Amino acid sequence: MAITLHLLCAGAAKGVVEALAERFTAETGALLAATFGAVGAMRDALLAGAPCDLLVTTEPMADALAASGTLRDQRCAVLGRVATGMAVRAGQAAPDVSTPVALRVALLAADAVYHPDAVRSTAGIHFAGVLRQLGIADALSARLQSFPNGAAAMRELAASTSLRNIGCTQVSEILYTPGVALAGVLPAPFELATSYAAAIATHAAEPELAQRFIALLTGDPAQPLRRAGGFEC
Repeated sequence: MAITLHLLCAGAAKGVVEALAERFTAETGALLAATFGAVGAMRDALLAGAPCDLLVTTEPMADALAASGTLRDQRCAVLGRVATGMAVRAGQAAPDVSTPVALRVALLAADAVYHPDAVRSTAGIHFAGVLRQLGIADALSARLQSFPNGAAAMRELAASTSLRNIGCTQVSEILYTPGVALAGVLPAPFELATSYAAAIATHAAEPELAQRFIALLTGDPAQPLRRAGGFEC
């Protein structure tokens, strides 16, 4: 029976992880059981005792979990930084989002605005703050469509029918979701680039395999794959 490596992973890294899963199995004979979601949800799952050999999350969260003893006290392996961007349905004319004024106009013109959880998702928390700073949170409240993570938000945006729908999440989640396209990254002063890292769980059942997957995920040979998936590395 094949050994299984259990991974709890931020949705931002889903495309890269899935692209490497087959290679990992071919090289090690082990299966990869990955769960993807908002970083807060992945942290909560780890703390609740979900099977986890390896966690991919934001670098600050990884550092905090290592300090608390939940992750092994060693330097986390960094994948790179991911910007937060705006998305539209594929084939739809992308609005200008290059300035705060243009972003405000684009959001107010939308029939619905798709975004990840504003409590446990990095991009969702940030986007809620952007709406408040733009002064349009109340005006958009009835049009906001919240989902557990950015991948779910983008899938729903892709399946929507209005020509004026828009969404916000990590650029990597926009790039790996069929049916949506990147309109642009959030403009200054609202830009957000989040650094993601991988670390081994303190109670990992397969720490050696976890280290091998970290090497595969963060190594130089996978750098073009990470860049294509939206990582700045």
